[in-house]
Amino acid sequence: MDYELFCVLLRIMPETKSNTPRTNRRRTQAPIDNTYGHLQPQAPEIERVVLGALMIDKDAFTVVSEIIRPETFYESRHQKIYDAIQSLNLHEKPVDIMTVAEELKRKGDLEDIGGPGYIVELSSHVASSAHIEYHARILAQKFLARQLIQFASMVETDAFDETVDVDELMQKAESSLFELSQKNMAQDYTQIDPIVRQAHDLLVKAARNKENGGLTGVPSGFHQLDKITAGWQASDLIIIAGRPAMGKTSFALSIAKNIAVDYREPIAFFSLEMNNVQLVNRLISNVCSVPGNKILNGQLTPDEWERFDSNLRRLDGAPIYVDDTPGLSIFELRTKPVVWPASTASSC
Repeated sequence: MDYELFCVLLRIMPETKSNTPRTNRRRTQAPIDNTYGHLQPQAPEIERVVLGALMIDKDAFTVVSEIIRPETFYESRHQKIYDAIQSLNLHEKPVDIMTVAEELKRKGDLEDIGGPGYIVELSSHVASSAHIEYHARILAQKFLARQLIQFASMVETDAFDETVDVDELMQKAESSLFELSQKNMAQDYTQIDPIVRQAHDLLVKAARNKENGGLTGVPSGFHQLDKITAGWQASDLIIIAGRPAMGKTSFALSIAKNIAVDYREPIAFFSLEMNNVQLVNRLISNVCSVPGNKILNGQLTPDEWERFDSNLRRLDGAPIYVDDTPGLSIFELRTKPVVWPASTASSC
């Protein structure tokens, strides 16, 4: 059947009627994706309340200075007003509608924020600064949410870019997220009473541990060193420095062996130079008191073989975790202990 005949048949065929109501034949609409198109997290009314309170109470700035920054505000004019208030406080000048307007005028921002009338409007709608800290924390939360959105958008854009290396993107994303969390992490001040109790408990623990020289931390196995440090303490950063071939790795492995084998405390050892087998060979040499070159060439004397066989069992089940990832970055080093079970990372 050619095309012309097919068209003729279509014209003469009667229209088939359906008993189905017309409304039921309406095409079903696809669900709308609401993932995008949201407004940025913001609270303009609270921004105005905070700025107004800062201009009527001279002590209000000390309450919010560690919570919010100029970029915390969503509206650019509010950022400029807070920046002016912050500048006045840093220079120990009075803060009111007149001084704020003058500071904005000096910076050339007065007309950009709406003129002196807007400064007066901000302060006229606020009666007190009683809840300014609560309001400031709301603004900080909104600002953090906007930063997270920006961070997620950056990661998504780079992930779609086929020219971007995925491993580099992972490090970049982790670095950016860590930096973001550090910027928004506020360390509150602490009243001294709980700290005094903590120090007292530590002293009592040391006094009760007389037979071990009053150790309160993880022992290194070097008794003279432990007398000075009382063991490795939580949050300590210990740097072993020295010229090449001075025994830094051997000393660190000895400490690792003492902690894990003698005291059964879990420990992780990251090496950027030697592989796992080389590290374990040096560890075996330390535990079995066999020269390292003989561990490599296997030329052990009968006495050394006896020491090897009897002492090697000490490493069975020892909570030592070795990682020889080459080119390990700081960010990878931070994340690896996070995925370990709690029992294996208690002292790492």
